[in-house]
Amino acid sequence: MSKKPNIIVAEDEEYNFALIRIIFEKEGMNILWAKNGEEAIEILNKNETIDLILMDIKMPVMNGLDATRIIKKINNNIPVIALTAYALPEDRAICMDAGCDEFITKPINRADLIKTAYKWLDQ
Repeated sequence: MSKKPNIIVAEDEEYNFALIRIIFEKEGMNILWAKNGEEAIEILNKNETIDLILMDIKMPVMNGLDATRIIKKINNNIPVIALTAYALPEDRAICMDAGCDEFITKPINRADLIKTAYKWLDQ
């Protein structure tokens, strides 16, 4: 990958965002913070160079499921990875039905997160 990937991290908890930012900045990626689904959509609409979105599911203003549905209508080619504490099989199905391309449970495993991100960035 020749350019630095641009990643939106939609996460309302500052601590979780800071952890994810550190992980990806060490990988040389540009990180944009959205504190809710509505902000994620606004950032996407202002940036034509978004490569990946990490989407928390439970957020104020607009949740990650609703935001993902809208994002996929705007650009179905942008991968959306759900990040959630909801770990049941039916939770995964709900996320995938909303348009998420991948599903990672919290607490986040650094190696799994990086591997999953590169899987979608390298396509």
